[in-house]
Amino acid sequence: MSADGLLPLAFLIGYLLGSIPFGMVLTRMAGTQDLRTVGSGNIGATNVLRTGRKGLAAATLLGDMLKGTVAVIIAGTIEGPNAAMLAALGAFLGHLFPVWLKFRGGKGVATYLGVLLGLFWPAALIFAVIWLGTAYTTRYSSLSALIAAFVTPLFLWWFGHNALASLFAVLTLLLFYMHRENIQRLQAGTEGKIGERK
Repeated sequence: MSADGLLPLAFLIGYLLGSIPFGMVLTRMAGTQDLRTVGSGNIGATNVLRTGRKGLAAATLLGDMLKGTVAVIIAGTIEGPNAAMLAALGAFLGHLFPVWLKFRGGKGVATYLGVLLGLFWPAALIFAVIWLGTAYTTRYSSLSALIAAFVTPLFLWWFGHNALASLFAVLTLLLFYMHRENIQRLQAGTEGKIGERK
């Protein structure tokens, strides 16, 4: 098979890894209620935290992040940078639209960070610092993610990684779309804060 012929496989591997719903899997294993009936109904770490299980939330965050990193590393090792970027896109879309959950997944923040870590770790470090700083001062997880994601393509472009900047511009637009209700609640002053149960 030609090199270009392996690129769709890289995307598929990324999608399948990205579609693993760690929040659902871990909360079910722990015997908690269906995560989709808690808080926002989201399957990500922030909503797992609303169950009061900090350990599960941390494990969900790690799992959702590393599935993106692993997808990028596997594809990049086998077929190079273009495959790695396609795997990153696949992993992110897999998390947002997992086939196992009727294409209703999470909002993508941890997986966004995970693929960023696999593709260019300094940008992942900047993302994490911005997220943590904003979260510490505002206690809004969604706002922290939105600000960090907005800065990411600009950071990549500034350092000359134009292809990555373009990819993360697309991922950022998708992330903003998935957070559209959060944005409305932020504007209305009704958005839930980190650690707050609904």
